[in-house]
Amino acid sequence: MKEIHDLTLKIEEQYPELYRHLDENPATISRGEHSQIDTKNFSDYLESLKALLAHVANHQREIATE
Repeated sequence: MKEIHDLTLKIEEQYPELYRHLDENPATISRGEHSQIDTKNFSDYLESLKALLAHVANHQREIATE
């Protein structure tokens, strides 16, 4: 949970344009009548946040080398 919080805060502070769209991410924690929140859900969500930040970092490096 702390790592999710820290990454979410980093996105909010450093990439506010992305933060607004986190709830639109298809890899969000499942919600619904029969869904359960468990460690796998949190792990998957954490990995999706890490992938998002890695994608942004790669994109920024590409722009910097152009």
